[in-house]
Amino acid sequence: MLQLYAIPQFPEGVIFQQDGAPPHYDNIVREFLDTTFPQRWIGRGAVMAWPPPSPDITPLNFYLWGYAKQHVYSESINDINHLKQRTSDVIHSVTPGVLTRVWEELDYRLDVCRATNEAHIELR
Repeated sequence: MLQLYAIPQFPEGVIFQQDGAPPHYDNIVREFLDTTFPQRWIGRGAVMAWPPPSPDITPLNFYLWGYAKQHVYSESINDINHLKQRTSDVIHSVTPGVLTRVWEELDYRLDVCRATNEAHIELR
């Protein structure tokens, strides 16, 4: 997905921020990022350490995980299969309208970062 869909849409010179998920730390992924974004990617194993990772501007962190946990655990979980089914149901319940609001929130957060000249901020 990254190689075929996302990267072709990135502007020239973009700095890519990677999360620390174990599959994203695999050698093949880091080698790909080193080749595609030389000295321009942030994450575990990256040469670039600044700016630090920021969950305030990562939609999965500031939105999706909280949304999923809130809805998955809105009822008692009986077993692992029930947990898997609830998680799948919740992720599939995310509507285009909800995603639009997420991107509006991301736009706001980026505006705050620009307005504060990337100073430390805390959004709630």
